[in-house]
Amino acid sequence: MSQVRTAPTEARVTRPANPDVSVCIANWNCTDLLRRCLQSLFDQPQGVKFEVVIADNGSTDGAAEMVAAEFPQVVLIRNTDNRGFAKASNQAAALAKGRFLFFLNNDTLVPAGTLRQFFDLAEANPDVGMFGPRLRGADGLFQISYRRRPTLAALLHRVGLLRWTGLFRAAYYDYRRDTFDPTQVRSVEVLMGAAVFLSRAVFDASGRWDEDYGFGVEDIDLSTQVSRRGPLMFVSHVEIVHHGRAAGRANVHFAAPNVAIGYVHYFRKTGTNRCALFAYKALVTIDAPLQIGQKLLEAAWRYASGQRAKARKSVLAARGLWAFLRHELVRFWKA
Repeated sequence: MSQVRTAPTEARVTRPANPDVSVCIANWNCTDLLRRCLQSLFDQPQGVKFEVVIADNGSTDGAAEMVAAEFPQVVLIRNTDNRGFAKASNQAAALAKGRFLFFLNNDTLVPAGTLRQFFDLAEANPDVGMFGPRLRGADGLFQISYRRRPTLAALLHRVGLLRWTGLFRAAYYDYRRDTFDPTQVRSVEVLMGAAVFLSRAVFDASGRWDEDYGFGVEDIDLSTQVSRRGPLMFVSHVEIVHHGRAAGRANVHFAAPNVAIGYVHYFRKTGTNRCALFAYKALVTIDAPLQIGQKLLEAAWRYASGQRAKARKSVLAARGLWAFLRHELVRFWKA
C-alpha cells in the first residue's frame, strides 16, 4: 500500500467537524522542527477552529511516529516514499475540511492569533487570491518573503561562466531582492511557499500544486496560477518565524537537482523560447563541474581560515551539484 492514513480515536474526537482553516504540511524528516511547528499551532490560541493535515513523505527519522504519538488530533498521511512537496501538499488538501487552506512549511513557528489574522483578511478581501506573511529567520532578521517572477536572464547570472561579465546582474538582483520591503502591505508577483493562505475555491480553480515539480519552484508556479484569479497580497503585520531550507540542506542530493529541474519546467510551461531554453540548459550543464571545483576550493579556504560553518555550506553546494550531474542530468534535459 502506497500510503496509510493514521486516524486514531483521539483524532476523531478532537478534530473540528467544520474547521475554518486547514493547515496543510508536507513533511520529510526534520522531526524536531516539525514538533516545534505543531506546538506553536496547538499550544497557543489561534482564534479560529482549525485542523492540521500532514502528508509525510516516507520520513526515516521517526517524524510520522512522533506526530501520531504526540499530536493525535492531526490527520496524518504516511507515504512510503518521498513524493515531493507538491504531491504531498495536494494529498493534505484533499483530506482537508476547511474553507481556507494554509500551506505551511515544517520549519516554521506560528505566533498566537496568526490564523485569525489571515482568516479576517480573507473574509474582508474576497477578491484577493492569496496572502503571505512576513518571514523572519530564527536569527531575528527578515527573510525575502516575496519576489518577482523569475526570468531566464535573472537565472543566467547564476551561471559562473557568465556571472563575471555582469550582463545579467541587474535582472538577477531585481528578481531576488531589489523590490523587497518588509514594512509594506502590497500586491506582489510571487509569495514564498513557506506559508501561504488562500481559499479552497481559489486553490481548486488554480489547478492546485503542479505535481510535475519535485522540490522547489512550485510556489512560483502556484503564485502565477493564482494571480490570474486575484492579486497576491504580502501582509507585513502578520509574521511567521521560518528557519529556512532545513529539509533542503539536510537532503541536498534531492533538493538541488529538483530546484534546477523545476526552473526549466516553469520556463517551458510559461512559454519561454525553445532555443533560449536549450541554450540555458547547455550553459548550466557545462557550468556545473566548474562550480563544483569552485565550491570545493572555497570550502578548503574557509576551513583553513576557521570559517567552518561557511565551509560546510560550500561542501553542501558541491554535493548538490554532483548529485545533479550524476543522477538527474537526463531528467533536467527532458524537463
